[in-house]
Amino acid sequence: MKRSDDPRHIHRMHLVKQLFAYSFSKEQEFSEELGSIVADLDRIDQHIHTCAPDWPIAQINRVDLGILRLAIFELLHGKAPIKVAIDEAVELAKEFGSQSSPKFVNGVLGSVVTNLAPKPAGPKTT
Repeated sequence: MKRSDDPRHIHRMHLVKQLFAYSFSKEQEFSEELGSIVADLDRIDQHIHTCAPDWPIAQINRVDLGILRLAIFELLHGKAPIKVAIDEAVELAKEFGSQSSPKFVNGVLGSVVTNLAPKPAGPKTT
């Protein structure tokens, strides 16, 4: 994030707030973009579960969870370059999360990126 008044950052802030609200009430109306994220929550949450096995989804701070869900959605769907998605998520964690949120978010997203990276092909056996 270069500036706090960047329209893309402000848009992400609104999405995180909507994801936070969604974690309390699944019956709210939401934007088309949030609907896309919600439709992919099973896949997104599976990445969180795999990359933060010591933290069940229900035990993750809901602000951190919203930030992670948005960032993973962006990573999975190519909505932002990897560095941008992670940097924005860490900045959002600094703004809205606890003191430990930026480190937690950065660690989980680093693991997600590692898991999403194509694995090099091993040597061919004949």
